[in-house]
Amino acid sequence: MEESLQLFTRETKAISSARRSLLIIESIPGVRYNEIVEVRLGTGETRAGQVIEVGKVTTVVQVFGGVSEVDLLKSRVRYRGETLKLPVSPDILGRIFDGSGSPIDGGPPLVADRYIDINGRPINPAARMPPAEFIETGLSSMDGLNVLVRGQKLPIFSGSGLPHNKIANQIIRQATLKGKDERFAIVFGAIGVSYDDASYFISNLEETGALSRAVAFINTASSPVIERLSTPRLALTAAEYLAWELDMHVLVILSDITNYCDALRELAAMRGEIPSRRGYPGYMYTDLATLYERAGRIEGEAGSVTIIPILTMPDDDITHPIPDLTGYITEGQIVLSRSLERKRIYPPIDIFLSLSRMMREGIGEGKTRDDHNNVFMQLYAAYAEGNYLREISTVIGAEALSDRDRIYLSAADRIEGEFISQAETERRTVEETLDRAWNIFADLPREGLKLIREEFIKKYLPDKGSRG
Repeated sequence: MEESLQLFTRETKAISSARRSLLIIESIPGVRYNEIVEVRLGTGETRAGQVIEVGKVTTVVQVFGGVSEVDLLKSRVRYRGETLKLPVSPDILGRIFDGSGSPIDGGPPLVADRYIDINGRPINPAARMPPAEFIETGLSSMDGLNVLVRGQKLPIFSGSGLPHNKIANQIIRQATLKGKDERFAIVFGAIGVSYDDASYFISNLEETGALSRAVAFINTASSPVIERLSTPRLALTAAEYLAWELDMHVLVILSDITNYCDALRELAAMRGEIPSRRGYPGYMYTDLATLYERAGRIEGEAGSVTIIPILTMPDDDITHPIPDLTGYITEGQIVLSRSLERKRIYPPIDIFLSLSRMMREGIGEGKTRDDHNNVFMQLYAAYAEGNYLREISTVIGAEALSDRDRIYLSAADRIEGEFISQAETERRTVEETLDRAWNIFADLPREGLKLIREEFIKKYLPDKGSRG
């Protein structure tokens, strides 16, 4: 405490130079990496900043919100001796903040109950509970085939121009706990987005009423790069507060992690660090893990934190370092398909490339429905056979296909048009999703339903008369 107090009263003698939002200042003893500082400009205005590089001669500080011009002689930097902290209280629900944690919704200042370090605290692995409870997103391609489970980290891999923002907004509006009367909240972090995207996210939250159960952190592309690193940490800190202290189940959506990693690379280059794959720092895996591993359920705690990170793959390359490293840390992925997008199918989720490793733990009787696992396997099998026949028909022609082949070819089209595809404003329950699959099965040959137990066929298969 004494050291922090001493650092807080210590100021630099002068600022050596300034480059946009970066200040190069004279080093003094005790300065620490990531330390928060107060920058008092020559105009009398005070802004917060963060130490991003510490050297023997100079220290580099990035100012939150940026500075247009700096009077090098009159400006001063005061060290606070602590890292960035988020003010929290139950009143954060329904509020919108920027990438430094300041309100931008025109509401009153937040009266904080306490301040929490945005770097969080690691969850003891021995205290972790395995994810096993279903979250209904209202999207058939997720609820039916790639289930989201409480405490899971399930990323969405997208590409430039694909509708990941629409999907994020739809999940924010629709996500709920199936059959539960428990407190549920959404925390949304927009990282490095354009003004248009920021306006789209904010208006969606306000117009749909989703803001009442949500907390949003919006960082625009024009903001200083350091805010792109703090935004997801602020969002996760808010989620942890809601989960571990207010006993809420929290879904965190972070978009776009690619902008976060690019900011990480930019700061690494600024510090002169040796680059690794494609110029990204070698510690990017560890850094991403510090974000993703904040998801989970803790034994003895009523709440939970579930994370959906959204990232755009450069050149649609799923082997790019960002999706590649994300895939190692997370429990599956939802992959968006450009070919489905060209067919005007929304959401264009490629169910063959997508995977939820926690799915089997989150479905079944008492969670979704007793036939869910069988429907999941049979739908994959029918879609795979239909897609194979599509490829064959382009070579030999559709006329050469048998009657059975045409049935499966039609089933693949129906799976895309009736099951995967749905309107942006359409919310389906998991029962409606499973019933859509059964309607498709009703037109398949009975002997082809080999992956479904007979009791479920008798219980759920629609009666369409005699079938071959």
